[in-house]
Amino acid sequence: MLLVGDFMLDNYVYGNIDRISPEAPVMVLNVEERQEQPGGAGSVAIDLAVMDAEVACLGIVGDDDAGERLRQMLTDTGRINVDGLLPIENRPTTLKQRIIGLAQHRHQQQLMRIDEEDRSPINTQTQKQLHAHLEKLIRWCDVVCLEDYNKGVLCDDFCRLVIELAAQANKKTIVDPAAIDTYHRYDGVWLIKPNRRELTLATSLEISGQESYILAARKLAHDHNLTNIVVTLDKQGAYLYQREKDTGELIPTRPRSVYDVTGAGDVVLATLGLLTGGQYENIDPPDVNEMVCLANVAGGLEVERFGCVGLSRQELLDELALQRRTKTSKLRNLDALLHDVQQHRRQKLKIVLTNGCFDILHPGHINLLSFAKEQGDILIAAINSDSSVRTLKGESRPILKQQDRAALLSAMEAVDYVIIFDELEPLDLIQKIAPDVLVKGSDWTGAVVGQEWIEDHGGKIVLMPLVKGRSTTNIINQVIENYNNGHTKNE
Repeated sequence: MLLVGDFMLDNYVYGNIDRISPEAPVMVLNVEERQEQPGGAGSVAIDLAVMDAEVACLGIVGDDDAGERLRQMLTDTGRINVDGLLPIENRPTTLKQRIIGLAQHRHQQQLMRIDEEDRSPINTQTQKQLHAHLEKLIRWCDVVCLEDYNKGVLCDDFCRLVIELAAQANKKTIVDPAAIDTYHRYDGVWLIKPNRRELTLATSLEISGQESYILAARKLAHDHNLTNIVVTLDKQGAYLYQREKDTGELIPTRPRSVYDVTGAGDVVLATLGLLTGGQYENIDPPDVNEMVCLANVAGGLEVERFGCVGLSRQELLDELALQRRTKTSKLRNLDALLHDVQQHRRQKLKIVLTNGCFDILHPGHINLLSFAKEQGDILIAAINSDSSVRTLKGESRPILKQQDRAALLSAMEAVDYVIIFDELEPLDLIQKIAPDVLVKGSDWTGAVVGQEWIEDHGGKIVLMPLVKGRSTTNIINQVIENYNNGHTKNE
């Protein structure tokens, strides 16, 4: 794949904020860590490499230390060719420095961004140098992706040259456009991916609902000879317009815990490019609609992470399988649950486990589950099997069979997964799941089962205060008492 556009270097400075400066009413950041990674088109290149694509870069960096570090990071992937990423004298590498603090000492929060850049269009000499590499790379690639941040590389003349050469070579072009008010530089591309704001800028039309989406997309396609338009809509998903059919469709995405939107557009472009080029083994979408659905999934996974984090082929496949399973039931066997937990750990989500018989759900159970969910991101409810409940509670229990109890728990919004275990105590299950938090009611006497193991492995135990009298046993006794009193009166 050929990737053309604005390559940048992203710096992240992490630290804690504990005080206000005595010199001015500003926060003081105590630096704890610094990180550096490719940004802009460089982020797309990394995403493609993580997805196992072969990538050739075409663009510029400064003839400086930052440019050299950026080229080296891309080269170190083993899948990215930077021969066409040219060091240019008297022009700095585009550098974005983000200052990151801890919100309430828990979550990373971007406080400020500092940009160093030259946004002027590249000169004629630089265009000629890039043109020489372009002619060779066009023949090599299967699809051309343009990542335009309006930093000067994809100026009108050079952008038109790339698109025209790609058309002559029968190569499809995909564009992530800049936030500009005219799209003539993109005329004739196969697919363009503006966001809601960019579509408004390019068409001067107010975007407020599905009717406005198709009007704006139709105008954009007509004015610029565009084949497909994918409008990204944040948590609403994406809107796909296909000029050949003159139809539009809203493609929703499932709700996400949005941690950071940085890099979501990059991974969507990378996924669309990869699928267009036919390089994605085991995923062979038959049409553009399927491609956008998959790109939607990839973008959704990215917003659950902080910063630009590459999304592997296996993670995308796992998420697709996870969504299919989630639509049917939250009940898992152990192997399926551990597979899903592993995926959530890659997303840096906190795993919470609570366990019990959960025989006849009552307000105490509801409070426990809601409290447990608040302790992390993913809540697993482990329930004793019918045989283990009989051993623990007696032959008259459980009142509800295990599948019925699992169905009721699955209906609870706070619960993400349900698993049934046969053992009297869940120690083996705890050790296999290795939750970050184990939640029990405060009526638990003695040491909580698995507490020592969890704490030795970096987790913690949280006890929830219980309301007196709210228990399945009390409910059963009350029902029996009411029944007996009723019969006594009738006699």
